[in-house]
Amino acid sequence: MVFKPLEWALGRFSIDMGIDLGTANTLVSVRGRGIILNEPSVVAVRKDTGEVLLDGMAVGNAAKAMLGRTPGNIEAIRPMRNGVIADFDVTEKMLRYFIMKVHEGRKSVKPQVVIAVPVGITAVERRAVIHSAERAGARRVFLIDEPMAAGIGIGLPVVEARGSLIVDIGGGTTEIAVLALGGMVKSTSLRVAGDELDEAIINHLRRQHNLMIGEQSAERIKLTIGSAWPMEQELSMEVKGRDSVTGLPRKTTVTSIEIREALGAPVLQICEAIRGVLEEAPPEIAADLCDSGVTICGGGALLYGIANTISDRLGVPARVADDPLTAVARGTGVFLDKLEVFSRVLASEEDGS
Repeated sequence: MVFKPLEWALGRFSIDMGIDLGTANTLVSVRGRGIILNEPSVVAVRKDTGEVLLDGMAVGNAAKAMLGRTPGNIEAIRPMRNGVIADFDVTEKMLRYFIMKVHEGRKSVKPQVVIAVPVGITAVERRAVIHSAERAGARRVFLIDEPMAAGIGIGLPVVEARGSLIVDIGGGTTEIAVLALGGMVKSTSLRVAGDELDEAIINHLRRQHNLMIGEQSAERIKLTIGSAWPMEQELSMEVKGRDSVTGLPRKTTVTSIEIREALGAPVLQICEAIRGVLEEAPPEIAADLCDSGVTICGGGALLYGIANTISDRLGVPARVADDPLTAVARGTGVFLDKLEVFSRVLASEEDGS
């Protein structure tokens, strides 16, 4: 690497960051402070120019509140789809926003950045993530596979000679991997995750109740009464939207039983993907998994009864990790702490040049 005095000087006053660049949310971890940012991966732009809004309504929580509510000249978009970059320019601006927020608005910074990515993305997509982060102001960029980051973040024995199975159900993808001896023995990336669960609820309300609802309403239903396993006490809630026949505002009541049925297909797809990884695991690893079972993290881990369903269908123990939403981000933080050791095995900007 060519020594660049200016970048080195700027780097001395920068805060190195670990980023879980997710389809639904972006989490940022820094050395010694843990996770300091957790905001939606949503950006508000002007339709005519494509420019990000310049006021405080541009990125994150404020932009997500705009979804489905923007005036004609403004659009709230998600630049990440299925765990990969769908809009390069907007992703770069979103990353720049988060980098500057960590540095309290200072522009002359050049941090080292560790970014977690899905296992199924291509070499071209990996380079796109690296280059977007570099253009956003990163001095050096390292990539780590999300399942490995999650396993490290929740304290699985990933460097030991025994297998661990991690299932990270995010917004755009479900990452499944068997980890052992510091690597992934078997892995897969399934493009069925939180967004598909929301879509299943939207479709159910449209078909069964003639009610049109948006992404945020579907997410609220999922978090409030959604389940993958029968509840001890079944619930119901009032849902508001637009009547698909009359076009007028209307409300209806839905139950946790019907929402569970609506979520059945995507939940089954996730279970079958886990089964596929288990079937390909070496016999010794499979023996380990009889005891250690499946550890679930990501936003999808919060779906009521998901561990019960996985255990019931696959015949192995399953549990939800502590603080499952932050597992990947915490893992990137551990990598930051041991960057000198792990940088040799991580993909960096030299790999994409």
